[in-house]
Amino acid sequence: MSRPTRARREQIRREAATIRARCQREGRPVEEIADTIGERIPELSALEGWRLALGWTRAQTLATVARVYADDGLRVPGLSAEQLCRFEHGPDRPGPEYAQVLARAYGTTEHRLGLATRCACGKEETRVPVGGLGYGRARETHVGWATTHWGVEHVTTAAGLPAVRESLHLALADDPRASRTLVDLADAAVDHYALNYSRHPPRVLFDEIHRVRGMLAPVLERASGGGDDTAAAGLRSVAARLSALLGNLAFHLADHTGAQAHLAAAALLGERCGNEGLRAWAFGAASMVARADRRHEAALVLAERGLSLAGTALRHAQLSSWALAPSLAALGRAEDARRALADADDALDASPAQAPGRFGFDRAEHLLHAAETHIALREGDRAGAHARESLAAATYASPGWAAATAVQALAEAPTTPGDAAARAHDLLDRIPAQHLRATTRERLDRLTSALPRDLQAGYELRERLRELPPAVDTHGQPPTP
Repeated sequence: MSRPTRARREQIRREAATIRARCQREGRPVEEIADTIGERIPELSALEGWRLALGWTRAQTLATVARVYADDGLRVPGLSAEQLCRFEHGPDRPGPEYAQVLARAYGTTEHRLGLATRCACGKEETRVPVGGLGYGRARETHVGWATTHWGVEHVTTAAGLPAVRESLHLALADDPRASRTLVDLADAAVDHYALNYSRHPPRVLFDEIHRVRGMLAPVLERASGGGDDTAAAGLRSVAARLSALLGNLAFHLADHTGAQAHLAAAALLGERCGNEGLRAWAFGAASMVARADRRHEAALVLAERGLSLAGTALRHAQLSSWALAPSLAALGRAEDARRALADADDALDASPAQAPGRFGFDRAEHLLHAAETHIALREGDRAGAHARESLAAATYASPGWAAATAVQALAEAPTTPGDAAARAHDLLDRIPAQHLRATTRERLDRLTSALPRDLQAGYELRERLRELPPAVDTHGQPPTP
């Protein structure tokens, strides 16, 4: 199967060359050219953007890297054009030695190339200066922290998730009764899951949250029969939030009936503990599930029910963008859908702060749903513009980035199908199958239907999607990585 980026990669090279020529005529230095290329072509990594700002081919980069080694009296390494391509596009990342040498070859810093790492305290790690080499020296690392292609640190799945559950288990082993201390600890666990939702494969996180909810269920059952009413109410709120997260994860694993059950439980428990914001969120998520099942009238009812409970400007923006506008568009109510998007814009502007995490909402997510609404209304230009903005605002290689990439490809399909197919192939190159949400798979499936049947890249895309492992196998287990 051929590499999928032919049309789009060629287009990127042309765009970068045009930007570079214009900036050179204006007398701008390389770092400003690199910044401009990065702003105009957001899917480029900082590493590739700097090379294109210099106007270098990969062969020129390799020759310069070889000179760096030779100047320091060291044997020239076996870095190849293919390996440099993998450094630029993922999934590989330069080690500390190559990161230093690439920065030296390009005449800049590791930070500017997106290769600087950070420790858990948030400070960039210091390195031995490249001139002093330090090749082959062990680099200090911090247990439990990993670095992505863009140098963004996060707790590893293997270390972070079980540790949170073990803290709860220890607290319950010491005192299995409902208490306000236990509620505080359980709340902190839910906050951890919500804030780190997108950093873990959906199946891994689903299993972890399911286990934690199961640990807390008997405690809530005993507390509901008498005892500390405040602690019981707190645990009920925790159970509601855990159920909401399970509902969202089930949706991302293509288990729509399970998602409906978990979200209904979240709404019911949210009502019992008076959490209107969570109820609004649960109804909005349930609206998305109904719309995915093409139950558009039910989706609209759920969206309107959620909006009636929204309360804050941010939640109003979320429900209008996330649930109401796409439901109206699916029913062909174009003017109402556009009005809902405008309302979401106004509410987002009126919100004092955007919130992170699964229960939060931000402009990148709003732009994504606006793009999908315009696609449903067959307004490709507006959809493409919103998708590009969402892509630029999203964290590289995150689920939001993947979703925006797929939506941009859908917007491009009617006019530039080759670019759309190349973009989808590039997405599949960069996102591991276990991290690929069912919602993004569904967008890619829609894309294959929108591409011309005789387009070779479209045929290859259909084959790649067909070969993807299921989110869970027939025994309910995640696929083997």
